[in-house]
Amino acid sequence: MEIENIKNKIENATIAVASVNGGRKPHNICIMYAKVKDSKIIITNNYMKTTINNIKNNPYVSLVFWEGEKGWRINGKVKYYDSGDWLDFVKSLGENEGLPAKGALVINVEEIRELG
Repeated sequence: MEIENIKNKIENATIAVASVNGGRKPHNICIMYAKVKDSKIIITNNYMKTTINNIKNNPYVSLVFWEGEKGWRINGKVKYYDSGDWLDFVKSLGENEGLPAKGALVINVEEIRELG
């Protein structure tokens, strides 16, 4: 499945994001906004602390979201940008107005699995 096939679903979903710390303990957060650009998923770091620390040690994340009775799990490798074009991109998003937009998590999608 191509990321473009579910782009609108991703951009309109509340998404659970799981990362793993150095001690192999899972950590989950919920985000309200994600964007798909250049076949990558972009998430803004407004208030993330643990997730950012986790991806420095383990760059893999898993995202899950649902639409009705159908859901999707997306696994990928993330890079974090606190300067440059990706940071400028998230700072330009209307949903980040008034928020710190400290960085951008850019996820290279490796697997998409339909759930439900």
